[in-house]
Amino acid sequence: MQVSDFNYDLPEELIAQVPIKQRDESRLMVLDRQKQTIEHKVFKDIIDYLEPGDCLVRNNTKVIPARIYGKKETGANVEFLLLNNIEGDIWECIVRPGNKLHVGVKVIFGDGVLKAEILDTMPGGTRKVKFYYDGIFNEILDKIGLMPLPPYIHEELNDRDRYQTVYAKYDGSAAAPTAGLHFTPELLEKIEAKGVKIANVTLHVGIGTFRPVKEEKVEDHEMHSEHFYIKEEDVERINSTKKAGKRVIAVGTTSCRVLETIADENGLVKATEGDTQIFIYPGYKFKCLDGLITNFHLPQSTLLMLVSALSGREFIIKAYNEAVKEKYRFFSFGDAMFIK
Repeated sequence: MQVSDFNYDLPEELIAQVPIKQRDESRLMVLDRQKQTIEHKVFKDIIDYLEPGDCLVRNNTKVIPARIYGKKETGANVEFLLLNNIEGDIWECIVRPGNKLHVGVKVIFGDGVLKAEILDTMPGGTRKVKFYYDGIFNEILDKIGLMPLPPYIHEELNDRDRYQTVYAKYDGSAAAPTAGLHFTPELLEKIEAKGVKIANVTLHVGIGTFRPVKEEKVEDHEMHSEHFYIKEEDVERINSTKKAGKRVIAVGTTSCRVLETIADENGLVKATEGDTQIFIYPGYKFKCLDGLITNFHLPQSTLLMLVSALSGREFIIKAYNEAVKEKYRFFSFGDAMFIK
């Protein structure tokens, strides 16, 4: 299978640069896999497609302001992007300029409230970095850090809460699980009042989610690893839904990847913590997932391959071409799709 099979033409002006005013007023494209139909709705209409007994599974990770700017002891400017907390105050970071940040180099951030030392070079060119500070690390990041917006967003984000879901809880992501950005507290209340269960997983989204696929063949691509966990109470909601013959619907590809990583052959899950490198592309047989709420993804991306695995490549490419024609907004701050 060729990576080029997952291409489509996207005019640059359709890449959403800022979030719309009201989260649940984004557009919603509804794909019916059985009937092969496409409908155009508004996101708050999602409630009409959910049934009592269904279970929505959402990712409650929280994006940290992981982009920080500092200076080497020589005075040269540097940029760090925190990717992954290895242990304690030791992090894996992307550093720029990489050729100037060797093992042993020390960096000062925010007039000295945060200091760092490069400990090691890691596979892929990232660095193992130890941070030194007084106080609480996340509070310091809140003061000096910036939200690590994707590379295709060029506008400044005026309200950093708009790059968080309203249910974000556990710090750790370098990118938002963007399918969840469309939900409001009021919409979630209405969904629960209808008898739909809500379960949580936590997967800390890495910056690898934006890395392009460089191989020509899909099968040759190696996925980045991301850390996740799921609690017993959420496992019970998901498993009771499967046993009752109702649908498990993932909010976003990150929730989908957790479910499919941990599900057994009957689609049942168990409380666990670990890392996933699962790569879902056409030919994959879903074990737990029955439906997916997602955004529109980059051409030739692993996320486009995942949604193609769920509803068929030709149907997805047809839907994407229609979304372009209808001037949907694409990517992180863009519109949504429901595959049922």
